Amino acid sequence: MSAAATVGREGAIAARKRRRARRRVLEAPVYAFLMACAGLSIVTTVGIVLILFEETFHFFEEVNIIDFLTGTRWTPLFQSKSFGVLPLLNATFLIAFGAMLVAIPLGVLAAIYLSEYAPPLVRSSVKPVLEVLAGIPTVVYGYFALLFISPELLRPFGQGTAFSAASASIAMGIMILPLVASMSEDAMRAVPRSLREGAYGLGANRFEVATRVVFPGALSGIVAAIILGASRAVGETMIVTVAAGNQPNLSWNPLEAMQAMTAYIVQVSLGDTPRGTIEHSTIFAIGAVLFVSTLLLNIFAQWLLAKFREVYE
Repeated sequence: MSAAATVGREGAIAARKRRRARRRVLEAPVYAFLMACAGLSIVTTVGIVLILFEETFHFFEEVNIIDFLTGTRWTPLFQSKSFGVLPLLNATFLIAFGAMLVAIPLGVLAAIYLSEYAPPLVRSSVKPVLEVLAGIPTVVYGYFALLFISPELLRPFGQGTAFSAASASIAMGIMILPLVASMSEDAMRAVPRSLREGAYGLGANRFEVATRVVFPGALSGIVAAIILGASRAVGETMIVTVAAGNQPNLSWNPLEAMQAMTAYIVQVSLGDTPRGTIEHSTIFAIGAVLFVSTLLLNIFAQWLLAKFREVYE
């Protein structure tokens, strides 16, 4: 190689190094900004958890944790105080379970229709309309339950008041329906076309392909949609505050008025309870129970996803 070629090659290498150095200098602020955003989210999460459990620890200095977890009466705002959280837990999970009874079958069936049966024009029209439900404020669902579901749908079944767990469950199920349907439909659409064509080639009809090929193939995504919907139901606030009744009640009858954990937090957070009192500290204890419940639900979801996950090439 000639000296001129060597000098030219070394010059090109030096130029590339200078360009890389300038790019690193220009990209450094972007990297720092992204790192700061990630660090801020971590610090915020840690701060929330520390404050929550610090206040919860002070609450349990005055209230026995066994009585709290096993007690059947919740009257912290009354003269005769009782701190049994079971009525709130019962209402929270009963309402969430009822909501999933509404959202899962309707959402999965809607996803199967949109994925396997609907023509492209219908799919492109129906899916955005379905997702509009997700943009409706939850307080609107609460008043819909209060003014329509309770008097028109549930009163013939013996509901005596406008407030009930069943009314909140139905409204919450309608609210969660777009989430379950949209995520399940996306999971079904992600199943490779070759699997469908192979099933059709073996003589399967459309229903058999949808239920025996596409549904099992998209099971991990459908499970993720269901668990996400359940987490949303457990943490929902306005629907249960407006429609469930705000009465701590340990009962399995969904036609009775009840109070969920989030509704109680709203009740105490209105400002009538003095800060620093045991009554005010109850919202942190309830928040800790809610935090642990949703955390365990998400851990269970991750385990299910790892167990049923399907990977296609």
